[in-house]
Amino acid sequence: MYNSFSNIISIDYKNEPFSILDLSKTNNELQTLQFNKTGAFSKYVNSKIESANAKFAIGKYGEDRIIYNDSTVFKGSERRSIHLGIDFWTEAGVDVFAPLDSEVHSFKNNNNSGDYGPTIILMHKNESQVLYTLYGHLSLSSIQNLEVGKKFSRGDKIGEIGNTDVNGNWPPHLHFQLITNMLNYHGDFPGVCKPSEKEKFFQLSPNPNTVLKIPELD
Repeated sequence: MYNSFSNIISIDYKNEPFSILDLSKTNNELQTLQFNKTGAFSKYVNSKIESANAKFAIGKYGEDRIIYNDSTVFKGSERRSIHLGIDFWTEAGVDVFAPLDSEVHSFKNNNNSGDYGPTIILMHKNESQVLYTLYGHLSLSSIQNLEVGKKFSRGDKIGEIGNTDVNGNWPPHLHFQLITNMLNYHGDFPGVCKPSEKEKFFQLSPNPNTVLKIPELD
């Protein structure tokens, strides 16, 4: 199943130049940036894309991030900070595709500030395994007229990247995540976990680059 993944967005991310964003707690450039001020964060992301003469930037899997500090979504006695997907930071409106033959497991507008916004979770099955893929920060139109159980063929458009007004107040990007067990979640699944729980969640959400196969992320 893993070897047959097609591109998930309408950018050739295996061949186009891109910037790898460092959104970790150790990046001194981020220490004074207010991440609940979307304009300032967008300016930072866009500057990294422009400096690479690129169309997009990538946010890494497993990164211990500072960018969730200003959001109540990730609060708690131990804040969630470990990123469980790979992000494609680019323009709103970029098409998103099903990487395999799929059916819609669930979908939801997770419309809290700092959350996913419109989200689709696809289920992929073959004779020996079931895999789920999550697409967060989509446009509202991506989930309109959608139904649980709807079938998509490999390469079909499932939606597009949403803008800041609908995507949880983030600079436009796609959060892409693999999930091996949905744990009774529907239309949602933790995309960020507590540091103390990272080994558990790395099993539930393995590195998406095992299927994306972007050499620079190995």
